[in-house]
Amino acid sequence: MNSVVPELHPATRAFLARKLGHYVNGQVLAEITGNTSPVFDPGRGIKLMDVPQGTSGDVDKAVAAARAAFDKGPWRTMKPNLRSKVIWKFADLIEEHTQVLAELESLNCGLPINAARMGHIGTSVDLLRYTAGWPTKLMGRTIPVSSPGEWHAYTLRDPVGVVAQIVPWNGPLMMAAWKLAPALAAGCTIVLKPAEQTPLTAIYMAELAIEAGIPEGVFNVVLGGAEVGSTLSTHPDVDKIAFTGSTSVGRAIAVAAAQSNLKRVTLELGGKSPVIVFPDADLSSAIPAIAAGIFSGAGQICTAGSRLYVHEKAFDRVLEGVAEAANGLKVGYGLDPATQMGPLISEAHLARVAGMTEMAVREGASVVTGAEAIEGGGYFYKPTILASLTPSSTIVREEVFGPVLSALRFSDDDLDSIAAEANSSPYGLAASIFTKDFSLAHKMAARVRAGTIGINRHFVGDSALPFGGFRQSGWGREKGEDMFNAYLETKTVAAPL
Repeated sequence: MNSVVPELHPATRAFLARKLGHYVNGQVLAEITGNTSPVFDPGRGIKLMDVPQGTSGDVDKAVAAARAAFDKGPWRTMKPNLRSKVIWKFADLIEEHTQVLAELESLNCGLPINAARMGHIGTSVDLLRYTAGWPTKLMGRTIPVSSPGEWHAYTLRDPVGVVAQIVPWNGPLMMAAWKLAPALAAGCTIVLKPAEQTPLTAIYMAELAIEAGIPEGVFNVVLGGAEVGSTLSTHPDVDKIAFTGSTSVGRAIAVAAAQSNLKRVTLELGGKSPVIVFPDADLSSAIPAIAAGIFSGAGQICTAGSRLYVHEKAFDRVLEGVAEAANGLKVGYGLDPATQMGPLISEAHLARVAGMTEMAVREGASVVTGAEAIEGGGYFYKPTILASLTPSSTIVREEVFGPVLSALRFSDDDLDSIAAEANSSPYGLAASIFTKDFSLAHKMAARVRAGTIGINRHFVGDSALPFGGFRQSGWGREKGEDMFNAYLETKTVAAPL
């Protein structure tokens, strides 16, 4: 595997040469109060740098800064049109620094550079601009009441307070933007914990926030692992926690939050998303959409379309087409502009994906293509398709979080039966339906239990569309107007006249 690093932007090189640390009250705290952890380039399997592992004391400092900024600072009380301008400026600065942020994101999590630029950073800028329009529109209502006498009754929307935000390694910048945008627009203050594997763009964004005019203490970053996450989850001065990651960790956060100060919790968790292909589907567009749905991000996406259900009349043609697409993918180093699929995040995760695939073969799965690691530097795994599966196969039931597609055929034309199989997972994050019959598509969409359903496309991620899951895929919604439900408190005011 060729992992030659191309010439980096001078600002990227300068950033990588710095001593990085937590970002609190507008300053990088590079002193080490605990242990350090390595930051790796997964495309080469080499260490980029060491960064501090935060302690509970570091969390206390960041939460204190956020609390002071919320209680005494200007952000919450700033006129909404001015807050809009600052958020828009923040988006402008991220856009201006796209090349540097894309290089850092690609180096740190293996994302192909073009996907980083256009997909992750481009959509993050769009979301911030979409959200910048909301501070002037977050309003209460006047309400007629039926109590005796005359009344003036109305509601206000107050920011929830200090928000802890814990984001994953598979899309560090984009996942941070999804959480930062509504919190900033609502007037909250933030302590962000990036995944310990991928801290680089969080620090860079925090510095851009200060340049944009977001006051010190409003956006803080604490690096680290379980101790930082646990302390944020139980901290009495944190009013809300927003988490994206595994279902098991999300469950632990919910318990910790409930047992501490009953802080609000939103969770965006795992998925095992079904892709349903009817016999009349336009395969010329369905096949590339199916391939993109599982192989984008090397399958390390919570919405990945990892369960493929194809009507028996189209099954062989679909598998042949998706296999051809998989074998034609350029798998390589993220900073190579020709790369279409990058590495997995770590050696341990590569071993996990390979182990789950090997287990599937032992259980009777047949390999259509892939099912092996790619030798050389970095943590690469071939795009993989497995067939000869049953609904009870482990690989069909459990989230792999890698480029592994489980293909099953169906012959039943009964929509309730098909939906029952699609809904058999404990998750319910995304799904897609491929057919030329729009009546059939919408009937099926009504039956599938998932938060986001694509018709003739696996996933659509527009800033205005709410995103979140059913069942064990999480609580709450991100993006769209619904994202503010978790960042605002409704206050009722009533006065007899």
